[in-house]
Amino acid sequence: MKIAAAQLSPIFLNKEKTVEKACKTIYEAGKKGAKLIVFPEAFISGYPDWVWLIPNSKGADLNQLYLKLVENAVSVPDNSTLKLCKAAKDASINVVMGMHEKNTETSNASLYNSLLFISDKGKIIGKHRKLIPTGGERLIWAQGGDGSSLKTYNTSVGKLGGLICWETFMPLVRNALYENGIQILANPTWDKSENWLISMQHIAREGGMFIISTCQALKMDDIPDEYGFKKLYPEGREWINVGNSCIINPQGKIISGPLEAKEGILYANIDLNEIISAKRMFDVVGHYARPDVFKFKVK
Repeated sequence: MKIAAAQLSPIFLNKEKTVEKACKTIYEAGKKGAKLIVFPEAFISGYPDWVWLIPNSKGADLNQLYLKLVENAVSVPDNSTLKLCKAAKDASINVVMGMHEKNTETSNASLYNSLLFISDKGKIIGKHRKLIPTGGERLIWAQGGDGSSLKTYNTSVGKLGGLICWETFMPLVRNALYENGIQILANPTWDKSENWLISMQHIAREGGMFIISTCQALKMDDIPDEYGFKKLYPEGREWINVGNSCIINPQGKIISGPLEAKEGILYANIDLNEIISAKRMFDVVGHYARPDVFKFKVK
C-alpha cells in the first residue's frame, strides 16, 4: 500500500485557508492511491517560530501573536474538523493532522500542540496532545494530559500511532506505543536537522515500524509582513525551515526523501510483512522484552 508525507507551508495564521489547502492535498494524495497522509507539526495554522526569537520580556508583542494563534486554533470538533473529515472520507484516506488545539473543555484560552487522527471513513478516531513542549515552546503550549493518548488505532493501513517532535526522544513514551503493537508511527516535527533524521532511523529500527517524519517547508515570504518578528531573522535569509521530511522502513532505511527546500508530497509503497521480518532478530516488546526483569506501566 502507499503512504504519504505532506511537506507543505501553511497559510500562516489563517485557519480557513490552511484547512482549504489541507483538503486539496488530501484529495490529491487520495487520487494518487495513498491510504495514509501525515501533515506537519502545528500545520493549522503555522509553527510559532517567534518563540526562539522574542524574549518573554516583550509581553505586548507576544500577547498579540498569541491572540492570533488562539483565533486560528482548532476545537475538536468544529467546522475545520468537519471539512477535514469530509475530505478524508471522499478521498478514502486516513489523515494525521498537526494543529494548535484550544482547551475547549475548560477556559478556551490555552493551547495544546496536538495531532488529530481521522479514518478513511471520515471519522475522528483519536487525538494526541504533545506531552512536553520544548524550550521556548513552553511559552505557547500547555503540557498534554495523561497517558491515555499513547495508543494505537486499528486502521485500514494497520496499527497507527503518533508522536510530536522531541517527545519522541522519551524512551518510555516510545515503549508505550511499542506495547500497543504500533506498525506505523506518524511523527510530525519542526526539526529539520541531520541528527533528527539519524534519530528517526534508529527509532524505526528499534521499534520495528515504519515512520513518517513530516515537517513544514516554510520560507520568509510565507510570513506576512504584518508580523514584525520577521525582522529578527538574519538579513538575506530565504528559508525558515527547509523541511527534510522522509519515510523510513523498519530496518531504519529512508525509502522516500528527505525532501529539502521545497513543498511537495512524498510517497512510499510499504508492506507490513517487513515489520515481522525486521523483528525476527530484535523485537523490543517480544523476545527481547524480559518482563521478568522489567515492569512497565502507563498512567
